[in-house]
Amino acid sequence: MKVTAFITSLAIVGSEAFAPGVENTRSSTALSAEKGATSRMEFLQQSASIAATLTLLPGQASAKLFGVGADSPEVIDPKDAIIDEEILKSDSVQKGISAVRGYKQSVVDMRGMLTADAQADIGPKIRKDFDFSVVRSDLNAINTALDEDTQRGTDRIVRAILQDITELEVTQKQKAGVARSETRLNNVCRKLEKLEKSFDDYLAFAN
Repeated sequence: MKVTAFITSLAIVGSEAFAPGVENTRSSTALSAEKGATSRMEFLQQSASIAATLTLLPGQASAKLFGVGADSPEVIDPKDAIIDEEILKSDSVQKGISAVRGYKQSVVDMRGMLTADAQADIGPKIRKDFDFSVVRSDLNAINTALDEDTQRGTDRIVRAILQDITELEVTQKQKAGVARSETRLNNVCRKLEKLEKSFDDYLAFAN
């Protein structure tokens, strides 16, 4: 009985943390409504709290419980998405697409750094390449080419991407003078793989 109540409470927290905005329009998506409202530090603090809670649940079960990213039932299959081809070809959207591809390449580069040196410090590259406001703006630019129903799902993928970046930054941190263990290395690599997939999931709507 206590376990059921606990999971129910987590579901409520998850739904509030990742629920899309009330209104999603072509000119103003849920992301633009949030723009500037959440600082990187606030997002880190919120994510750390959620991450601590998730350690109490199996990974697969928690993913289904919170339903974020491409696993959310609200995310439409990219091949069924309604895309405004004229807006998609606009300079702002094409710039956003190019930027997101660059973010994905950055993740690939970090994986290469860790393959070459398990102790490589990828923290500076994360902070340099993934400025929250810029990443959100680039993702939001692509979102403007999608219809409202599609946006309700892609907004969740964007939230998942920001969450993935935060988790990666937290996971890769090492105390000075302490070597990164194999377990921590594997955790960082999994976070990078997850982030790369999140970018792929989002780019699928721009093809």
